[in-house]
Amino acid sequence: MANNKQGSGNQAQWSNRFVFIMAAVGSAVGLGNIWKFPYITGENGGGAFVLVYLACIAIIGLPLMMSEIMLGRRGAKSPIGSMAVVAAQEHRHKSWVGVGIIATLAAFLILSFYSVIAGWTMPYIISAVSGDFNDIAAADSGKLFDRLLASPGELLLWHSIFMGLTVWVSAGGVRHGLERAVTKLMPALFVLLIILVGYASTTGHFSEAVRFLFTPDFSALTAEAILIALGHAFFTLSLASGAMMAYGAYLPKQVPIARTAVVIALMDTCVALLAGLAIFPIVFAHGLAPSEGPGLIFVTLPVAFGQMPGGSFFAGLFFVLLLFAAWTSSISMLESLVGYLHEKGISRAKAAIGGGLAAWLVGITTLLSLNLWSDFTPLDSMAGFEGKTLFDLYDYLTANIMMPLVALLIAIFAGWKMAPAHSAAELGGWHRWWLPMIRYISPIAVLVVFFFNLK
Repeated sequence: MANNKQGSGNQAQWSNRFVFIMAAVGSAVGLGNIWKFPYITGENGGGAFVLVYLACIAIIGLPLMMSEIMLGRRGAKSPIGSMAVVAAQEHRHKSWVGVGIIATLAAFLILSFYSVIAGWTMPYIISAVSGDFNDIAAADSGKLFDRLLASPGELLLWHSIFMGLTVWVSAGGVRHGLERAVTKLMPALFVLLIILVGYASTTGHFSEAVRFLFTPDFSALTAEAILIALGHAFFTLSLASGAMMAYGAYLPKQVPIARTAVVIALMDTCVALLAGLAIFPIVFAHGLAPSEGPGLIFVTLPVAFGQMPGGSFFAGLFFVLLLFAAWTSSISMLESLVGYLHEKGISRAKAAIGGGLAAWLVGITTLLSLNLWSDFTPLDSMAGFEGKTLFDLYDYLTANIMMPLVALLIAIFAGWKMAPAHSAAELGGWHRWWLPMIRYISPIAVLVVFFFNLK
């Protein structure tokens, strides 16, 4: 008979399924949806790329998300604690706790530099509402962004404020911190996004954006584009960083994991597509290239907003949207570490402050890598690491090594080390589809992403 007992580490639970969905979507929806997805779609042919991306969500994203939520709920602790509990339940070696350790460290490192990048949104909100983008030329927009990156003091200010916001929510706990934040921020994010899509529809180029996003052009779909779609599907759902496992620990037993995961994946994808519909009409209306890359958001779009009626107001809304998306993601990144420290007897507030302070300190090395330490590339003597700053190394280590490793180990544990009766008890009728996917398809896809990123 299946062992459905939860661990005893986390007594707090989400109030209901809606709250968990908002929290999980908030974790998944971040800068990757609103910043990265539009520009990689633009770089890789539009509609055909979107179709491949959706297929990748189904074959790699959903099975892994279900697995993480399942492990979190069965352990009912932090990712480290949950892996220890579930490994013991399944009579597996205690070294499986290492999966939780790596995931927690990955989330910590990502938070340290994510906070720096997310901090960029705040001066852009101020610049937007102050009218700094009005009739701004492309060269001047580039200089504005370059000046921000060149100022360690300004970057430190915004990094500190953003990390403070993250710690403030985390310190409040599940009901009074996380729940209150996500149930306000996520609906606000969707409202802002819909307003921006409505605004973009007035540019006269909305139909062009729809065709670009949804008309498949398979001649533009390269093997590399398919691998990029696979990799983005893996990272966009906030997988392999402990976030879904940490949030799953607070999930009541009566909430169906599989159906809930499907809703989360659909909502996450919906945000990415809406972001494209908000951005591309503005890009096309001003004759700009949709394949601008990361500069699309912080260099190109300010130029476009600056030439449009009401541009200051809507540019401000857009960067508030980015801030909200980054904030909900950063809260989930901190949760793995805070949950673990809280299990060790440290108060929730002290755990949040201590974890946030440590991530803030590491983040300082990231912001210095953008200016004063830009020439500090400590691993030049190693092949493949030449010219990488500390920021580059953190990004490479987490995205290319730690997260794929965690995903692979989760797939192996959930698919091969857990008793099928136990996973079936958690996933219900979806188990017949999930088991072959998590045993065979998802691990292969993760390995493909791993070796592609290492090249």
